Amino acid sequence: MSEKKIVVLYVDDEENNLISFKANFRIKYQVLTALSGDDALKIMETKAVDIIITDQRMPNMTGVEFLEKVLEKFPEPMRILLTGYADMSAVIDAVNKGKIFHYLNKPWDEAELDMTIKRAYDILLERKQIEIMNEKLATSNDQLEFLLRQKLLS
Repeated sequence: MSEKKIVVLYVDDEENNLISFKANFRIKYQVLTALSGDDALKIMETKAVDIIITDQRMPNMTGVEFLEKVLEKFPEPMRILLTGYADMSAVIDAVNKGKIFHYLNKPWDEAELDMTIKRAYDILLERKQIEIMNEKLATSNDQLEFLLRQKLLS
């Protein structure tokens, strides 16, 4: 039985970057690509995404603006921001508004980006596990409260 591939959505307005990313990571991950934030949001309407990697500087919608929109509808995926510019205000916005997991400079280093994707996915799995455990705990708590009420009524 094969392990489920991590679904990574890479958003960049430079098509060569999308091609390069896909060439480097398509074996390890299920790679989806989009040339704009709007295109990426359309993809996310139909496909579940684990990790989002976005360029900051894009026309019409910056990476931070895109990640803010993602948070409204799809808060679960881990978010990584890439930028070729040392723009600290963009990084601060990404952390505060886009709730990014990590920030990387362009051009990206394949090994560093791969390690970042894996770490982000591990955290995503941990969060899902905690959510499941919290749901089980809430159910157990409800059952205990019911039993306590029954005991008090009898």
